[in-house]
Amino acid sequence: MAAASALMAVLSFSSLHAQQGNAARGERNFRACAACHSLERDRNMTGPSLAELWGRKAGTLPSFERFSDALKSSGLTWDDRTLDQWLTDPQHLVPGNEMTFAGIKEPPARADLLAFLKEATKPGAARSQTAQQDQRGGMGGMMGGGADPNLKALEPGIQVKTIGYCRDTYRVTTADGKTRAFWERNLRFRTDTSKDGPEKDAPALLGAGMMGDRAAVIFSAPEEIMNFVERRC
Repeated sequence: MAAASALMAVLSFSSLHAQQGNAARGERNFRACAACHSLERDRNMTGPSLAELWGRKAGTLPSFERFSDALKSSGLTWDDRTLDQWLTDPQHLVPGNEMTFAGIKEPPARADLLAFLKEATKPGAARSQTAQQDQRGGMGGMMGGGADPNLKALEPGIQVKTIGYCRDTYRVTTADGKTRAFWERNLRFRTDTSKDGPEKDAPALLGAGMMGDRAAVIFSAPEEIMNFVERRC
């Protein structure tokens, strides 16, 4: 049984490379990945940066803190074969990992994506304009939108000035003088300590949810949260 499984893996891998993936198509496919993964070295998002991925031992990027124990103990090294298996079914390859992605079942689509990634993740590789736009949120992605925008310079309508709390309601006042009320379960407090995060004491209000009734306030550091929230009715 083990020999048969190994043979099937080899045949699948050989078939993948026989198709000679198209990097241009793969770049378009990467839009689904760009919601969670950057191509910029050490710019981590929900998932780790993919820069210089080939030859990296799984779960070892020093700048990323959220690898699952399953991935860190997998013993895998990322190459054409292991990445093809990962993209096919992450949970099958590494049971118990925290990748929220069901996999790409179509071999041609995987071949295209791998062709693009192999070039785009090389040391010193310049990111294409399309991929960069997707990562900054310009085009979004099939997995829930692009990355948070750069929050260093905020428009008055999204720069938070005060946050009041009364019973089950938060009232968020922005620099344009407007105040919005949110049910306490519909307002999330988050932090972004990266170079794209907000300036100190200038949190950002970002909308969330299709109904427009939810939002997130992004702070530059955790200690700012309680400084901004005032109990007042």
